[in-house]
Amino acid sequence: MIRENIGLAISSLKANKMRTLLTMLGIIIGIMSIIAIMIIGDAMTASVSNSLSSLGANNITVSVQEKSVTTADAFGPRGGANSRGASTGGKTPTSDDLLSDRMIDEMKAAFPHDVEGVSISYSAGAAQAKDGDRYANVSIVGVNEDYFKANNVTLLSGQLISSADVKEKSQNTVVSDKFAYALFADGTDPIGKQVKIYKSSSIEIYTIIGVYQYEQMGFGGSTVSDEDLSTTFYVPVSTAKQNLLEKNYTSMTVIGSPDSDVSLLTDRLQSFFDGVYAGNTMWKASVSNMISMLDTITDTLGTISLAIAFIAGISLLVGGIGVMNIMLVSVTERTREIGTRKALGAKNFHIQFQFVTEAIIISAIGGLVGLLLGIGIGAVISVVFSVPLILSPLTTMGSVLFSMIIGVFFGLYPANKAAKLDPIEALRYE
Repeated sequence: MIRENIGLAISSLKANKMRTLLTMLGIIIGIMSIIAIMIIGDAMTASVSNSLSSLGANNITVSVQEKSVTTADAFGPRGGANSRGASTGGKTPTSDDLLSDRMIDEMKAAFPHDVEGVSISYSAGAAQAKDGDRYANVSIVGVNEDYFKANNVTLLSGQLISSADVKEKSQNTVVSDKFAYALFADGTDPIGKQVKIYKSSSIEIYTIIGVYQYEQMGFGGSTVSDEDLSTTFYVPVSTAKQNLLEKNYTSMTVIGSPDSDVSLLTDRLQSFFDGVYAGNTMWKASVSNMISMLDTITDTLGTISLAIAFIAGISLLVGGIGVMNIMLVSVTERTREIGTRKALGAKNFHIQFQFVTEAIIISAIGGLVGLLLGIGIGAVISVVFSVPLILSPLTTMGSVLFSMIIGVFFGLYPANKAAKLDPIEALRYE
């Protein structure tokens, strides 16, 4: 009986191809929208997760915040601690409120086996390197020797900023491969070469000691050409801050040892800094780790994706109403057919099952088409924005199943109406 009803349903749909297609359209658009949104949401979540994970799973951020304010930690480039003067709630911390070298040394002494290093950075603003007609845009960032470990910077040649560079306030720099190509496109080895950096108020000369691999961070690729691309120009943090009166830091990144428990270490560091700032009535040191931040961001992006998918799912309701409408029209058009079948012995269940089968087939085909179109849109987005195409089997199977449920739900009323027709009255219907 099932095979016979499927055959009858397909024959009926073929007889009215255009009407069937228009009926499916609402289901197609609804499923397509939901699938595309879920793929985009998963891609964004994966991209953000990969970016944060690349900053180091054992990284713990310590930042100075006003005690009455619970804002998120302020991060510098590539997740490094940003020591630039910051204020919260309209107030600015004094030098005594900030993290000092003495505090860092005391922390290292308190956790000799759990703390592998401390990353410090300072954003010194944008500038431009020039050599004749060649130029390269840069963002100057002062760092210490542990910064590169905390941020997984890949060194291609030369060496990184060392503790000696920081101590001596050297004019050494580590530049990106994009920078090196822009200024030395003829293949000259940039190591040991001097470059002039033109800032808004001064011209500074640095010696290149290393070249690192540039990596695009965040969701999507860069729309800026290589000629105008701005890359990070690493210098010793002491050099970047040598003309500033403020030598302390608003935040730093603590690198936990590989065998340490990051969550436990985070709690212990928080207790340590609570003690350090116990006498400070205005400011505190807030400690957080990448794992908790990653969980928060993932949950937030997931919630946003589900909310948008729910809104898109409203179109499925419209599609379901379209299915019900066309099935009611079909019942009216086939009243005599229903009367004939009943006169030949068909029971109410048979008639009901026939029309429900038609509604399910319409919704299932619409769901499959919508699924394919949604995957297609997701594939295009993954290529354009250079993000992974993540397709959940649960999402794909669930979308088609949901479309079939829509067919059953909205096809049940027309099917019941057809089943309840009086065979004599149905046969008289003109």
